[in-house]
Amino acid sequence: MRALIASGTGRYADPWHPFDRTAPRIAGALVEAGFIVEVDPDVDHAMTSLDGVDLLVVNAGDPWADTDQRLPSDAPGPAGLAAALDRGIGVLAIHIAVASLRDYPDWAAAVGAIWVPGQSWHPPLDTATVRRIPIEESGQPSEFRVEDERYLSLQFVGRSHVVATHAGPGGPEPTAWIRRHGAARIAVDLLGHDERSYDSAGHRDLLRDLAVWSASGSGPLHHP
Repeated sequence: MRALIASGTGRYADPWHPFDRTAPRIAGALVEAGFIVEVDPDVDHAMTSLDGVDLLVVNAGDPWADTDQRLPSDAPGPAGLAAALDRGIGVLAIHIAVASLRDYPDWAAAVGAIWVPGQSWHPPLDTATVRRIPIEESGQPSEFRVEDERYLSLQFVGRSHVVATHAGPGGPEPTAWIRRHGAARIAVDLLGHDERSYDSAGHRDLLRDLAVWSASGSGPLHHP
């Protein structure tokens, strides 16, 4: 299986997320899961290079956060992503990717959530407990610890199947979910602020499971 990581640089970079250091950690986990991995540091170019790709991983920030620059109306990226979704590409959105690709009309509906400036937030980065929720009724919940942020108050779009949670002020909040968007299988992993997140074996296991499900529909997260 072939994976392409679109990693944030330029207008997709920010002062808080070291995409140049997290992309290799993501790539390493995907290689362990059997993927052939390429990293493209030009996010908009990556969206035009999805032919033959089984899994698109978006590890990039908010392109509207600190600039008025927008994609021109004839930019090929949005059409490239739309075509890939239509053919059933797997997608894995990492952490702040829920605030990314704002120029892409299909993105928020595909991933099922968006970071809303002024509404969405997170407590200070600390060691958090993440609870994995089994798909099958016979499965057993499990937990892992990870040094990361815990996103809260996202705006959710449509229905998703939550496969991991973290503690929020009013109870459990989604950490990771899977969903279908037309023919495409979509997974979202809200962890991954910086490289410390990938020091957690439990997080790496979750990442691999999300990737395999998105690309092939198989693995521990498989369900009808």
